[in-house]
Amino acid sequence: MAGIPHVATGPLLQAVEDGVLRITLNRPERANAILPEQRNMMIDLLQQASADPEIRAVILEATGKVFCAGADLTTIGNATASMDRRHGDGMRRVMTGAQRLITAILDCEKPVVAALQGTAAGLGAQIVLACDLIIASEAASFTETFVKQGILFDSAGAWLLPRRIGMAKAKELVFFGDKLSAADALAIGLFNKVVPPDELAACVNDYARRLAEAPTLVIGFAKRLLNQSFDMSRENALFQEASLVEIVSWTDDFKEGMRAFGEKRRPAFKGA
Repeated sequence: MAGIPHVATGPLLQAVEDGVLRITLNRPERANAILPEQRNMMIDLLQQASADPEIRAVILEATGKVFCAGADLTTIGNATASMDRRHGDGMRRVMTGAQRLITAILDCEKPVVAALQGTAAGLGAQIVLACDLIIASEAASFTETFVKQGILFDSAGAWLLPRRIGMAKAKELVFFGDKLSAADALAIGLFNKVVPPDELAACVNDYARRLAEAPTLVIGFAKRLLNQSFDMSRENALFQEASLVEIVSWTDDFKEGMRAFGEKRRPAFKGA
């Protein structure tokens, strides 16, 4: 692999260190509302991370006070107002845009950690939901704000939200568009952990480090099994589980894990 280059300026920052890809939304003056080009860059980075054996975990974070206010509505408004708009354009825009981004997070073979320092709204909320682990600051919040703009919630929200918190609470959040505090989100199982603002970076880095030191293929297969578990019959789920167990049993990390267990030491996984 050629590797992912370091990018320290612009609307989307990226860096790789110690096996962790860090993707940072960097439009704080626009509440990190996502432009189409940012979305496409994120998709490309997630797909590269999935294929790159040197990357073993991903962090999604943002600068400023807001994690992400959603898609940049000025681009949507311009498209909607176009005189050339045809039936099906809106559906096509969602399917080829926001849904592709959410799918890229869900399908990334590496674990993705959301570092939530502020409000996640709209598409930003669905990005957070798609991540495998959500670590939030006490100052963070979460809102499915679509209804307040007269927009049907999208970006795979109807698939993601009930899986996190159950149907009853999902309907309440979507119908009213109310904002959840970090404490309330933690209480209903939406967030994995909430920490003081000055501890967020250290906590996220610790999670990412632990994931990067884990058997990467095992984590990726576990992610796949869990993500698909609600949509498969018991028979198919158990068959896929057994098939993936067989594949893992041939990996170097499996052999290292067995050796370390026998030698009563900590395993040194290489991600292969």
